[in-house]
Amino acid sequence: MTIVTEQRKELPIPFPASPEEITVGPGHLTKYEKSRIIGARALQLSMGAPILVDSEEALDPIIIAEHELLSNVLPLTIRRYLPDGRCQDIPLRILRSSPFLLEKENDQ
Repeated sequence: MTIVTEQRKELPIPFPASPEEITVGPGHLTKYEKSRIIGARALQLSMGAPILVDSEEALDPIIIAEHELLSNVLPLTIRRYLPDGRCQDIPLRILRSSPFLLEKENDQ
């Protein structure tokens, strides 16, 4: 049995300035990250958070949250982890070029 007395601390991976500098995961927003963002933002909206876009006709928090994501007005950062414990924080504006987001914009 080995007792660990000291934990190794890894330095975080530098903050990327462009999609090419993302080293953890794909260079775009995954469908799982998109679902998590829309769900979390819809919950915030349903609890009374201010709406960040003009949406006079939409009353559903999920639709409003999706519109906010497509409008790129959410000030969020995605944290992606590696198996060794290191992580990289990626601003949502850098992940804007996601094929999932572009697909949705073309439908509108």
